[in-house]
Amino acid sequence: MFDIPGRRYYLFDLTVFPQDIFWLAILLFMAAVLLFFATALVGRAFCGYFCFQTLWTDAFIWIEHFIQGERPNRLRISREPWSSREKLIKVGSTKLIWFLLSFWTAFTFILYFSHAPDMLNAFFLGEAAAAAYLTTLALTVTTYLAAAVLREHVCTFICPYGRFQSVMYDPETLAVHYDRVRGEGLNGRAAARKGARTVQERTEQGHGDCVDCGLCVQVCPVGIDIRDGLQYKCISCGLCVDACNTIMDKMGWQRGLIRYDSEVNLSKASPAPAKLHWKSLKVIGYGTALILMSAYLIYDITHRNSFEHSIQQIRQPLFVTLSDGSIRNRYQIRLTNISGADRSYVIESTGLPENALDLGHFHKVDIKNGKSVIIQASVKLDPINASKIKDFDFVIRASSGETVVDPAHFFTQH
Repeated sequence: MFDIPGRRYYLFDLTVFPQDIFWLAILLFMAAVLLFFATALVGRAFCGYFCFQTLWTDAFIWIEHFIQGERPNRLRISREPWSSREKLIKVGSTKLIWFLLSFWTAFTFILYFSHAPDMLNAFFLGEAAAAAYLTTLALTVTTYLAAAVLREHVCTFICPYGRFQSVMYDPETLAVHYDRVRGEGLNGRAAARKGARTVQERTEQGHGDCVDCGLCVQVCPVGIDIRDGLQYKCISCGLCVDACNTIMDKMGWQRGLIRYDSEVNLSKASPAPAKLHWKSLKVIGYGTALILMSAYLIYDITHRNSFEHSIQQIRQPLFVTLSDGSIRNRYQIRLTNISGADRSYVIESTGLPENALDLGHFHKVDIKNGKSVIIQASVKLDPINASKIKDFDFVIRASSGETVVDPAHFFTQH
């Protein structure tokens, strides 16, 4: 839960505070490097398999397919008038479920910013804050537009990744490719008509294995022809690979006319099986940076103190000489509990005589999770000890067993 008013962010058992913003910076850096690392190895695999736009679009398409059937049937239904009972029921129910999925996406998002059971009740009783309704409305509309209307146009015209991903490609990068040598032969592709149905017959006529069925174009979500070469619109979803392999299976020919491969391997006279080429300075550099940042983030999280503290000496005045000749210094101690649970703290000192440290009624401080407490402390020394003691330590012990020692200075003159 992201508790913005309380400035606390809960990620499972981890409580994150605004002062931990450095963790977010590292996470963003790791996300960028991971994207570059994956792109250098397998092209736009992120777009085709992991991007939220792709996943939501696939979910919407699955709903449409489940209700309206295959593409020819969907086209037939779309041509019918709205007075048609079939179109009204099937298309109407499709759009209704799309809307409900969009609403559920938006509503579950706002639950991260409040206590979910309370927000659930307040939202449907009309008692939630206006921001909750506005955010839900905005995300519902944008989700519906992105997944139901725009779909892959988001990848082509809106997403910046498709524009700059080409600069991260290497000749060894795995991407969806059409094996032109095998598919075209000497005389180009040709339909599997009589006299050109076997590999031997097609080889004698100079034709390749591509039967020009066009199925790879039909299944492509962004509407490109992979046989024209690698294009920036391609999101590496692999649907053309599956479609082509289906045709190859029906013909009884070898799979892989369209496949994930590298330009280097395809340019060989006899291409070898496709494999990841990770032995490059770019890929190794991305991988090393990712490992180092991940290790540092884990270390920093696991070694974070359960509380923050600061001790500042009050300098107005720097010291006070009392009527009996003793000298008093005052200090302000600020404790912030970031352990994730309520804690108790004991403040002591080392290097001072007994009873020299005065904390008032705060010898033991109880602090709720995420809260801060300011304690006013004073140190009073008689003239003899004041002339001898210049430095001492504050010792803060948490009920969890964690202890910190913070040095302090005792002033007797300006």
